[in-house]
Order: sequence, then structure tokens, then C-alpha cells
Amino acid sequence: MALNLSQKQEVVAELAEIAAKAHSLVAAEYAGTTVEQMTAMRKKARESGVYLKVVKNTLAARAVAGTEFEVVKDALTGPLLYAFSTEEPGAAGRLIKEFAKGNDKLKPKVVSVEGKLLPAAHVEVLASLPTREQALAMLARVLAEPAAMFARAVKAVADKQGGGEAVTEAASA
Repeated sequence: MALNLSQKQEVVAELAEIAAKAHSLVAAEYAGTTVEQMTAMRKKARESGVYLKVVKNTLAARAVAGTEFEVVKDALTGPLLYAFSTEEPGAAGRLIKEFAKGNDKLKPKVVSVEGKLLPAAHVEVLASLPTREQALAMLARVLAEPAAMFARAVKAVADKQGGGEAVTEAASA
């Protein structure tokens, strides 16, 4: 379906708005995927905070102009599916990686993070980034470790001096 000029401008404006706020971009070749696979991917994308869109490369190139994803303009060739991570950087990589496992027709072609154009193989690295909750859990564990080490050291000293029973009784009271 051909778009008229105003529709093209709307698409470019919408993509530009998403690109300005996005953390990462993964563009993948999708030729040969079925409607059911695309529908499932779109549903999963909505759930995981990924903006998924199929647009002409010329429109995508205009939309990313002036954003950190401008570096991908020369790599946009062939039919591409654009996945922008809007909530966390690794979401688009995880989505494309997950659906590429079950569909050999879906192939990552372009990866961009923080204004850098990366090879398609970096979708694995992007997909392995922790989610926000996982990162916060790791930070909490790192912050709690010194206190836990101190508590173990105090208990070891108390046990060595024979006061371990009194410390245990006091802690349980």
C-alpha cells in the first residue's frame, strides 16, 4: 500500500519521536516470516517495552536523522523490521534473539546502542544485558555483601573466644 506525503510525514514523525527516547535499535531482515510469527512478535514486543515497526528504509533514515541512531543510515538495505527498546536497552535484542531461534528467516542485521553502529552478532551481547530488576538485585547484593562479611567476621571472633552461644542467644531474643 502506497502512502501519500502526509502519511509518510506522520510515520517519520512517529519514528523520530520513538528514536529520540529509545535506548537501543535492532534492525532485522524479516522476509519469509509468517503472519502468525509477526503477530506473536508484536504481542511480545508490546509486553516487553519494544516499539516494533516495518517501514521503508528511506523513511527510517529520515526518522533517525538527528538522533543517536543516525549512524545506521548507510546500513539500512533490504526489507527490515525495526525494534526500538523504549524501557531498557536489552529488550529489543532479547526479542529478536528469542524469535530468531524459532525462525531462521528472521536475521539481525543492524544493532545500535549509544550512537554506535555494531555488527549483527552483537545482538547476543545486547540480549544478555540484565533487566532493570536484575540490575537492581545485583546492586543490592553488592551493597549488602560488606555488612554480611562484617557480621560473619564478628561471629567468627565470638565463636573463637567462646562467646558464640551468648551472641546466638542474644540475636534470637
